[in-house]
Amino acid sequence: MNTSPKPKHRRFPARGQFLIIGIVVFLLLCACATTTARVGQWLVNSLVGDGLPAAHDDETAFFTWAANSSELTVAVSPVMAETLLAQAQAFNSRGLTTADGERMRVELVTMPPQEMVARALQQPNFQALAPDSSLWLGRIDQRWAELFPAAEGSLAARRVGESTRYAVSPIVIAAWEDAARQLGWPEQPIGWQEIQARATADANFKWNHPSTENAVGMLATLAEFYAGAGITRGLTEEIATRQAVLEYVRDVEATVRFYGEGDQAIVQRLADEGRNFLDVFVTQEQTVIAWNQNQDSGQTLPAERLVAIYPKEGTLWADHPLALLELDGRAGPALTANQRRAYRAFTEFLLDDESQLALLQAGYRPADLTIDLNAAHSPFANSEAVDAHQPQTVLQIPSTPVVDVVLNVWRYTKRPTNVYLVVDTSESMEGDKLRRTKAALQSFIAQIQGDRDRIGLVEFGSGVKHFDSLQFMDNDGRSQLLQVIERMQANGYTTLVDAVRTAYLDLQSIADADAINAIVVMTDGQENDSHYKPRDLQLAVRDAQVPVVIFTIAFGRDADRSLLEEIARIGGGQFRRADETDIEELYRIISTYF
Repeated sequence: MNTSPKPKHRRFPARGQFLIIGIVVFLLLCACATTTARVGQWLVNSLVGDGLPAAHDDETAFFTWAANSSELTVAVSPVMAETLLAQAQAFNSRGLTTADGERMRVELVTMPPQEMVARALQQPNFQALAPDSSLWLGRIDQRWAELFPAAEGSLAARRVGESTRYAVSPIVIAAWEDAARQLGWPEQPIGWQEIQARATADANFKWNHPSTENAVGMLATLAEFYAGAGITRGLTEEIATRQAVLEYVRDVEATVRFYGEGDQAIVQRLADEGRNFLDVFVTQEQTVIAWNQNQDSGQTLPAERLVAIYPKEGTLWADHPLALLELDGRAGPALTANQRRAYRAFTEFLLDDESQLALLQAGYRPADLTIDLNAAHSPFANSEAVDAHQPQTVLQIPSTPVVDVVLNVWRYTKRPTNVYLVVDTSESMEGDKLRRTKAALQSFIAQIQGDRDRIGLVEFGSGVKHFDSLQFMDNDGRSQLLQVIERMQANGYTTLVDAVRTAYLDLQSIADADAINAIVVMTDGQENDSHYKPRDLQLAVRDAQVPVVIFTIAFGRDADRSLLEEIARIGGGQFRRADETDIEELYRIISTYF
C-alpha cells in the first residue's frame, strides 16, 4: 500500500470542460511524440517494491499547489528509484526551510522515462524529473518547441530548466564470468563484432539489449551505429543512414535473442533462471556491481558473479540528471519560487560528499570527479568484475534529431518478429473483459511498427475458433488484423493448450530462424476442453527447428496460474498476471520484447 503523500489535486467543474477539450487537441498535436503509457501499481511493485507511489493515473485530475509551496515532487525512473528514495528521505530529515519559514520536502513518484516525457508536455504531478539519461530531457524540449514554435527571431521555447548530473554509469556488456572468458576477457578487447561472431557460431549463445524504450537500449543502439561508422564523435543523419552502417547494425541485431524491458526485469529473471536465461546482456555498470554485492551477501542465487565488458569500439553513459521543469501556468499552476529553492537545495544535497559516497556504494560513479573510485570500501577496489579506468573510449551523444533518425532507422535493422497472439474468447470473457482485451490487442499491434514484423492470431473457446496466419504489419495486414479483433465474440469453453500448440506448430512449419519467434497467450479461466496436454507441448519444444519464446498472461483471479507458469517455463518465456486496469499496459510492455 502506498502511504507516501501525493500532491493535492482538484477537479475542474463541468463549466470548465472546454479546457479539457483544449487539452485533447493539445495531445493530438503530440501524436508524433511518445504515447502516454499507463503504468499500473503491479509494474511499480515488480520493479522497486512498495516504497514509492505510482504515477497518478486519473487523467481527469489536474494538480495544484499553494503559491508558496516548498514541496518538490520528482518523477524518478525505476532504475534509480530505490537509491534516490533513500537520498530524499535523508534530505527531508534535515528539516531545511525557506526564507519565509516553509519546510522544504522532496517526494518521489516513479514512472518510466517515456511517461515522464509525455506527462511533462502536459501539466504533470511533478515539478522535477530524474530520468536515467539526459536523452529524455532533449526529447522533452524538442517536443515542447514543436508544440510552441518560437516567433521569428526569438529563442525556441524550453520546458526543461536547470539540470544537474548527480551520478553516472557507463553502458556495458554484462556477462557471466565463464561466458566472458570464452569471449576472451580479460586478455582481449571485446566489442559488438565478437558478440555477433559468437552468437552466429553458437546457436545456444543468448544475448540481448533492451528495447529502445529504455535508455540502455537507446544508448546501446547508438553505440552500434557509431561502431558501424567507425567513428566516436559527430554521428549525423547522413552517416547513420549509410548502407554500410545499416548492414553492420543489422548483422549485430540479427543475433539478439529478444529485446525487452530494462535492468530490473533482466536482473529478476537472472535471479530466477540464472544461465538458462541469458549468457550476455547490455546494461549499466551499476547492475553488475549491485548483482555481485548481493551475491557476496548471499542474497542472490545462483552464486555466480557477473563481469562488465566495456565495448572496445566505445560506449555511452547513463548520466542520471536531475532537472527542473519550467511550469509556466499555461495548463495548471506555475512553479513556485520555494519549489525552485527546494530543487536547488536537494541538488546541493545530492552533490555533497556524503550523498556522493552513498551513490558510489550503490554502484554508481559519483558526479564528483575528485572521489577516488579505487579507495578502500569502494565497489571498484580490488575488483576484476568492473574497471574504474574504463571505458577508454567515450562516445558523443548525438543531437536529438539524430537520435530520432537512429531510432526510426533501427526499426528496419532490428531483428524481425513472428508473433502469435493466442486469445481466450470463451464465455467467461463476455463484457468488459473482452472489451479491455480488444483494446490491449490493438495497443500491442500499434507498438509493432516494423513492416518486416509479422503477427498472427489464434482465438480459442470450444476449440480454435479462428486462426489468422502470420501477416506482415504493413497497412493492409494491420487493418485486416484489427478487423478480426473487432469481430471477436465471447462464447464456448477453454481450449488453451490446443490453441498454444496450434500456434507453436505453425511457427515451426515456417521455421524462420532469422526472426524472433514468439507466442503471447492470455486466458481468464481454467483449461477444460483441450485434447493435448502440456507434456505434448513439451515434446514439440524438444523437437523444435527454431526457438519460440512463450509469454503467458493470467487475466483476473480465476485463471489457471500453475498451468500458465508451466507453459511459460516450457517456452522459456514469462508469466504475468493482469486485471482489467492494466491488461493494456501489460501487452504494451510485452511488445517491447519484439
